[in-house]
Amino acid sequence: MIDDAELQRLAILVGAQLIDTERRLVTAESCSGGWIGKVLTDVPGSSAFYLGGVVSYSNTLKQSLLGVLPSTLMQHGAVSEATAHEMAIGALETLGGSIAVAVTGIAGPDGAQPSKPVGTVWFGWAWRQGDEIESRVARETFGGDREAVRRQTVARALEEILKLDV
Repeated sequence: MIDDAELQRLAILVGAQLIDTERRLVTAESCSGGWIGKVLTDVPGSSAFYLGGVVSYSNTLKQSLLGVLPSTLMQHGAVSEATAHEMAIGALETLGGSIAVAVTGIAGPDGAQPSKPVGTVWFGWAWRQGDEIESRVARETFGGDREAVRRQTVARALEEILKLDV
């Protein structure tokens, strides 16, 4: 299992990279319940690279705070590529910053569907590139219990920020 020390290590690396590139991060979290924001704000001086985030567990908040379209939720569900993408874009547009990460998934033990087993997580990353907004999405299916799924979600969200070419 990914431990607290590994999450702290990743948060420190993300913070250093964001400071070096003069970027600020925002988050839109569902299944991680604010854990990404928590590990980022555990880093002393995090206000230099992290603006804040939204924990949008309900579909209502995904719509009202992040601009996820009702039609997206009806057609694809909350745990989907389209929702993760709209959450990331919405976070960037609503909260500001230059990079956003969004996560939506099924941490378990309940909520699974045949096409979306426990451990399914969709990620969205969006970033400003000049006057444009670029984005990327990814799906992972993590093993383990609820805590293990959430820890892996936080780690994956941060690892990809380190790989973005922005």
